[in-house]
Amino acid sequence: MTDEIGTKPVRDRRVHMANERTFLAWIRTSISIMAFGFVVEKFSLFVKQFSIYVGREAAPPPAGYSGKFGIILVGIGAVMGVLAYVRYKMVERQIDEDTYAPSPILSVLLALSVLVIGVFLVLYLVHSM
Repeated sequence: MTDEIGTKPVRDRRVHMANERTFLAWIRTSISIMAFGFVVEKFSLFVKQFSIYVGREAAPPPAGYSGKFGIILVGIGAVMGVLAYVRYKMVERQIDEDTYAPSPILSVLLALSVLVIGVFLVLYLVHSM
């Protein structure tokens, strides 16, 4: 099936739509990681204010890593969003040229991010016991 949209022949619309759905899934994932980073960063502010509220004003809470960790998560989410767009455009071009070759860079980045986040949280929780 070859249809004309503008001047580009479209071989199979379903393939392009699947590429777009994959792109949107990566964007949702990056937004989720950024939102989680925002919550983690704001949680440190909540803990500081809660300690003041319960009357521990004399001894300020120790400096934690949640603020820095939250900022790093927001950065990882932003980078993933940009990489998702780059991958989307690259796959779109490959589909048009009929030369598609899968690239695992986003999958590896997401897996490594989850691993690093998990290890950090385990170490943080063990240290705070």
